[in-house]
Amino acid sequence: MSEPKTKKTNASVREFLDKVEHPVKRIDSFHLLELMENITGVKPILWGDSIVGFDTYHYVYASGREGDWPITGFSPRKQKLTIYIMNGFANYELLLQNMGKFKVSKSCLYINKLADVKIDVLTEIIKDSVHQMRLKYHKEIHTTVRDRISPCLSF
Repeated sequence: MSEPKTKKTNASVREFLDKVEHPVKRIDSFHLLELMENITGVKPILWGDSIVGFDTYHYVYASGREGDWPITGFSPRKQKLTIYIMNGFANYELLLQNMGKFKVSKSCLYINKLADVKIDVLTEIIKDSVHQMRLKYHKEIHTTVRDRISPCLSF
């Protein structure tokens, strides 16, 4: 069985983001960094050479392949900002209707710039996704994170 290619590194997240060429994408990346750090209560880690990840979970596929991956994160790709919502989008259809301009795939949210979306809606999606992933993978939910999640979500 092959090893996953994208793994945690010791590289500086801030140095990586400082090198993002497009100025709006660089500024948006620092906003996402702050937002996700506040939501998760953990420091970011650079995964591979382009993914800023927060917290981790261990997955095992039916095939036996396994690995670790961030519970949430983002990547300032050349074309779009990619935001990782690891539990997918099935539970967020109503929220997505009011979010703005974006595209989704299985667990990726693609946006051109943060100004294209409603930040409060994006924040709710990230908060709930982190909560659901921590529940699913038996991660302890930190009190500080629980306090930041919308009171309409049940614990």
